[in-house]
Amino acid sequence: MFTDKRFHQYSLSSLPQDLVSGLIVGVIAIPLGMAFAIASGVKPEYGIYTTIVAGILISLFGGSKYQIGGPTGAFIPILFGIVMTYGYENLLIAGFMAGVILLFMGIFRLGSLIKYIPRPVTIGFTAGIAVTIFTGQIASFLGLEGIKRHEEFIKNIQEIIINLNTTNFYSILTAAICLGTIIITPKIAPKVPGPLIGLIVSTLVATILFPQHVATIGTAYGQIPSTLPKLHIPEVNMEIIMKLIKPAFVIAMLGGIESLLSAVVADGMTNSRHNSNKELVGQGIANMVTPLFGGIPATGALARTATNIKNGAVSPLSGIIHGVVVLLVLVFFARYASFIPLASMAPILMVVAWNMSERKVFAHILKTKSTDALVLVVTFLLTVFVNLTTAVQVGLVMSAILFVKRMSDIMITAKALPNYEAKRKKVETGMVSDTHDCPQISIFNIEGPLFFGAALTFEETIMSTINYKPKILLLRMGRVPFMDTTGEANLARIVHHFSKNGIVIISGLNPQPEAVLKKTGLYETIGKEHFFTHTGEAIQFALEQINKNKCLGCKHFAFNECRVLSGSEGAESSKQRIRALSNDAKELMN
Repeated sequence: MFTDKRFHQYSLSSLPQDLVSGLIVGVIAIPLGMAFAIASGVKPEYGIYTTIVAGILISLFGGSKYQIGGPTGAFIPILFGIVMTYGYENLLIAGFMAGVILLFMGIFRLGSLIKYIPRPVTIGFTAGIAVTIFTGQIASFLGLEGIKRHEEFIKNIQEIIINLNTTNFYSILTAAICLGTIIITPKIAPKVPGPLIGLIVSTLVATILFPQHVATIGTAYGQIPSTLPKLHIPEVNMEIIMKLIKPAFVIAMLGGIESLLSAVVADGMTNSRHNSNKELVGQGIANMVTPLFGGIPATGALARTATNIKNGAVSPLSGIIHGVVVLLVLVFFARYASFIPLASMAPILMVVAWNMSERKVFAHILKTKSTDALVLVVTFLLTVFVNLTTAVQVGLVMSAILFVKRMSDIMITAKALPNYEAKRKKVETGMVSDTHDCPQISIFNIEGPLFFGAALTFEETIMSTINYKPKILLLRMGRVPFMDTTGEANLARIVHHFSKNGIVIISGLNPQPEAVLKKTGLYETIGKEHFFTHTGEAIQFALEQINKNKCLGCKHFAFNECRVLSGSEGAESSKQRIRALSNDAKELMN
């Protein structure tokens, strides 16, 4: 283990810091683990098992020095839906399959792909999950009876409204005490875990003052065992695999996204750098082993990771210690957990939902009133009212379509001519008019990626503009960073059409478009001699190809040479004038 780069320069003097941070995070993780499990529709001990097994394995095999793994709030809607649809046993299988997917994602070095998920999508579904978690705890906070839990958000809200008449004052009081303690504790003692203190205080008050008036973990789920369950391998066959592949993939994708986002935040807090592929391998191993001990899917936990860092963690050893601390608490104190009121768990999850809601970033993106805001709102609403899978799929597709549109909108295809009044005599758009244009040479400035979203507009613009069939078509492509095969095909049509009566020349071609043209053979079709590094060279070449007789009497004067070529200057000075202007074109650089 200590050959791991994450333990580089580790010494015994660092051990106390890891012990302290591991102890604090372990204490915080206990109520969270139980709360996440209950909200996911399974027994509270399964959250404890996940915290122990996954917490140790993610720290042991992951790619971040500070990552704390375990059950998280983001998984709640997904896991609850799987439990409702397929049952707890199949949840374990889906979790194992998700672990396999994550493992292979890490092995095949797909960790970097997560960064391509647009921020409005991640903020949208994170905020949506937060709303789902928060509203899901209202019934427990109020102590409502007869509540039936559903996958659909609307039905759950309807259940709350229908059963409001069963509100339990003692549950509200218990929850309020817990919530108040969670809020006040950080202000009084910043390093003391508020959720644990809130849980203890509210449990003591409820147990001493009104023990029979609130539902507890014991009355709802029975006593929590004080040991880890025996290793259990679920029965798996091809039919079950095919049935669970979609939920497994969703678990893997969400787990990968959340763990890598957490690792990125940890990097920012510590000026370190995680290994994204190794992190996915660690997450995969953890999620393959945890279900064998009855645990639910796990991922990197941002809040616990941040707490780990703030309390002085130095290495992954703090994460391992955090898992060991939870194991010791399970062994020695599990029997006391049965006294915890369910109303005390609700505020813990509500605070988690509030903290993960990204409300400030959400509001900031909305203020932009841009397409990103549209993606954000759609992803958020679909997460709340439909499901996370649909939300992410639609969000990604919308982002891709809107990105293509934005890229096509910035594509510029416009006629241009040299501006001889400018300092460097640049070729600029806006110089062409009815009385100032060259009938024999058409110059186009092409700017932006020439890809499928913009290629047709590029072709149509040029074809509709050069219907008078000039002799030379000069395409300035120095600002075309990228070309795909669609762009190449549209360019090829222009070349084939124009080459029947004229010549196509190109200046400033970048390496990537050049490579595409060479692969498709269009480079040879155009001719190597028709490619120029600088526009000045291309214009000089073009002037040598035009029909000089057509220049006689022309009053457009698009180029400095035009006055000589049109016969506007005396014959005796024409040769001298041509020599004087012959170098002007060389100054027309990209």
